[in-house]
Formats: sequence, structure tokens, C-alpha cells
Amino acid sequence: MTLTIGSPAPAFTLSDAEGNAVSLESLQGKWVVLYFYPRDNTPGCIKEACAFRDLQGDFAAKNAIVYGVSTDDAKSHNKFITKFNLPFQLLIDDGGVMATEYESYGLKKFMGKEYMGISRNTVLIDPDGLVFKIYKKVKPDLHPEVVLNDIP
Repeated sequence: MTLTIGSPAPAFTLSDAEGNAVSLESLQGKWVVLYFYPRDNTPGCIKEACAFRDLQGDFAAKNAIVYGVSTDDAKSHNKFITKFNLPFQLLIDDGGVMATEYESYGLKKFMGKEYMGISRNTVLIDPDGLVFKIYKKVKPDLHPEVVLNDIP
């Protein structure tokens, strides 16, 4: 299935860093920002998480909830949240199953090596659960403001 604007967003249920289940179905009525990122505590991911953090009040004012999604475990997510005082939850996508559904997981290359991993993409979902906008290979520090401005 190809992710397209206006189509229903793929359903998911993942655990957050506290072990709570988060599902798309439970978020109906809100704008949902799912930002996929490669790893906790790496330079680009820190920039992106902190930029979303700094705009948290603005997202809340637009009835939007932000979730970061990576394959890191709860321990790693909790350290990342605590270290950078993140006011939103990070979801655990073990094996990249959800990221695959959202076209954000696949073969990557770094310094001549190939591996499977998460791409820095974001999907904005409207209050009816439809894909509103898809952002591919984003710039971590400037991206959160772009997403915020796209929410009506």
C-alpha cells in the first residue's frame, strides 16, 4: 500500500517509553504529527527533538499531538526524554514495522556500509485519521516549524 495524501493513515498501536499503548484510533479528533527518526541521542535527532520540544505549546494550541518514532527501546527513549526535557512521547517501533507501513524504513547507506534503518520522515495526520501531508528526508532543525505552519 502506498501512503498518499487524503488516504486513511495506517492503523498502529505501539508502546511509549512508559509502556503505555498508543494507537492511532485513540487519537481521533486531534492533529497527529508522527516524526520518524533514526536514533536517540544522535546529533540530527537531538536537533529535531529539541525543535519539536521548543514548539510544543504552539502544536498544542492547534490541537496537535507530536510523537517521535524510532526502533530504540524504552530505556533509550527514557534517557533521551529526560536528558532533553522532551514534553512528548517517543514510540518504540521494534523492528521498524510501523515505519515500514509509513514508508520510513528501508535500506540505508552510511560510509560505504548498507543497513536497514529509519529515514527522517514525518507524516501529518488530520483529526479524521487521514494523511494530510508527507515530508521526506527532512532537515532536522527547521522541519518542526514547517509542520506547525502546515496545520490549519
